[in-house]
Amino acid sequence: MLGRRENIRRGIPARAVAPNAVTALALCSGLTGVRFAIAGDWERALFAILIAGVLDGLDGRIARMLNAQSRFGAELDSLSDVIAFGVSPAIIMFLWSLNDIPRFGWIFALGFAVCAALRLARFNATLDKVDQPRKTAGFLTGVSAPMGAGMILVPVAMWLWSDLTIFRDPWFVCVWASLIGFLMISDLATYSWSSIHIPRSWRLPALLFVAMVGAALFNAPWHTLSFAMLGYMATIPFSMLSYRRVTRQHAAMAVPPVEGDG
Repeated sequence: MLGRRENIRRGIPARAVAPNAVTALALCSGLTGVRFAIAGDWERALFAILIAGVLDGLDGRIARMLNAQSRFGAELDSLSDVIAFGVSPAIIMFLWSLNDIPRFGWIFALGFAVCAALRLARFNATLDKVDQPRKTAGFLTGVSAPMGAGMILVPVAMWLWSDLTIFRDPWFVCVWASLIGFLMISDLATYSWSSIHIPRSWRLPALLFVAMVGAALFNAPWHTLSFAMLGYMATIPFSMLSYRRVTRQHAAMAVPPVEGDG
């Protein structure tokens, strides 16, 4: 009893708060993107979503590094992802283009937000499953919420650097939002970081490529974002084929050898 009172008096360690604080910052950054969109500042709106994506990628790694994983953190991360990568991009796209056809445009904006929520609900439902063959093989099921947010904002990014009105056409944006929403809730196997293996001889060129991409993000952010997201979309057919090959290999290894007649 005294030990429990002593723990209550001390509170929780700061290492347990740090990853949740980063998650809360990602949530705030996503909502700030909506604030900039309301003001018509589209560049800052996109930057806010990008910052939210970076913070979302850091919180889990910080939690594992500090050994501060918790169920509370996992639930907070999912709620933050729904708002930052589902609701906020949907509102940004509606204010940017879909508002020209408010009845139909709002339906497609809502559809994207719901797809993000369904994708994260499916992810949470499988957290406690022991048998997860795709996760074990290093693949994801469908496009992740942060990548989906980046992909749906590609028309905005391309419009910013090309000034072509086709990217802001509301009917084009409706089709694009439907495609990205489908990829998020689909059963397609997509690459995750753990499924990418760089040969030892390619490590230095890979570091050079990352450095060049980082420099391009500072000098031409919207060009880089556009081609990076389109390049990621182009990898989806290859990830499906790669996962199919992995499952065939596992199935072949699981077949017991046939005994001879002796």
